[in-house]
Amino acid sequence: MLGVVSERFDRHGPVVRQSQGPMRMVSLAGPDAARMLLLDRDGIFSAKRSWDLIMGRIFPNGLLLRDGDDHRHHRRLLREAFRTPALERYLAVMNPMLEQQLTDLVAGGGPVRAFERIKSMTLAMACRIFLGLPPEEDTTRMNRAFEAAVAASMSIVRLPLPGLEFNRGLQGRRVMVERLGALIAERRADGGSDLLAQLCRAVGEDGRPLSDAEIVDHMIFLMMAAHDTTTSTLTSLLYELAAHPEWQERVRDEVRGFGRPAIEFGDLLELPQLIAALQETLRRYPPLSTIPRVCTRSFEWAGCAIPAGVMVVIYPIHTHHMPTWWSDPFRFDPDRFGPEREEHKRHSHSYIPFGGGNHMCLGLRFAELQIKAVLFQLLQRYRFRVPAGYRMPVQQAPISKPLDGLPLRFERIA
Repeated sequence: MLGVVSERFDRHGPVVRQSQGPMRMVSLAGPDAARMLLLDRDGIFSAKRSWDLIMGRIFPNGLLLRDGDDHRHHRRLLREAFRTPALERYLAVMNPMLEQQLTDLVAGGGPVRAFERIKSMTLAMACRIFLGLPPEEDTTRMNRAFEAAVAASMSIVRLPLPGLEFNRGLQGRRVMVERLGALIAERRADGGSDLLAQLCRAVGEDGRPLSDAEIVDHMIFLMMAAHDTTTSTLTSLLYELAAHPEWQERVRDEVRGFGRPAIEFGDLLELPQLIAALQETLRRYPPLSTIPRVCTRSFEWAGCAIPAGVMVVIYPIHTHHMPTWWSDPFRFDPDRFGPEREEHKRHSHSYIPFGGGNHMCLGLRFAELQIKAVLFQLLQRYRFRVPAGYRMPVQQAPISKPLDGLPLRFERIA
């Protein structure tokens, strides 16, 4: 997709009009366009109207599918679940889980298809941390339901007919609604410290708690967003560290310097090498390569009149590879984020892996925490490499992932 988008802008300039059936689209290039759309200071863009078209029947009423006061109200209710006290509790659950999960990750010897192993691992952690499920509970059915739902969100034929991808997505949603409905009843009766329990207790400024239906919609969307985007970024980061063993060793030496097997909450900001490698991975492989909005009234951009009702799209993956803002942008170079260069500070919106404005990803600190916790333990246990001459084939939409599952070979460190 990056090649197609880049060629389109090179040929036609920073504003490109398109039509896809009845849908009118305008694609915008560059960090100035990203800032305009994401900050939306004039209040003319609707996230709901754009994302409803893409995933509204599978993930209705998620936080990204809300606008204005309704979005602010629900974001405020969800925010407590991602503040520091909650993140500290999540890490306390995550670290002991990782000991077993990382052993299972490379069980059996031989090359490992890293994407599927990581996906299973992150789902198990999400089910425990978000839903409070016990570690012995089989999450296979939930995993398949999530996979079907995410795939259906990009289906071309959106009919509830047997055998179609979209129908499998609808069935997956029904599985999640049924399981979450039962868990909500349990949490309302018994409480708990997981994210689901916190939403069951959340009360808005008007004194009204969330309804069961609202909690279900938020949890399905949050589970999808946290599980899939973290899996995507972790897989891409493992690839880059395997393909660049000098960086793998730099990060490993940094982690070992702490002298403990698992990360502590106070360590999270004290990992400059790991943080730089993660930032560079998010630049090269932003989980969401495309951010759409629908403009609710006409506006002008770069000398072009854009009418109301048009889908306006920006592309973080394109912005992250513009040579105007990034030196040698197709090279993995985490040092570009270091204090000597700070290329990400050349423009406020040249680096937007988590979006921006009112819809900035609410769970970004959780995602970063989980990725650092995994790498902290993994790097101390294993070295890993890709086959000679290998380059990861990437599917860049709807969420970045390797088309071949990413074959890695792990070697235990004595």
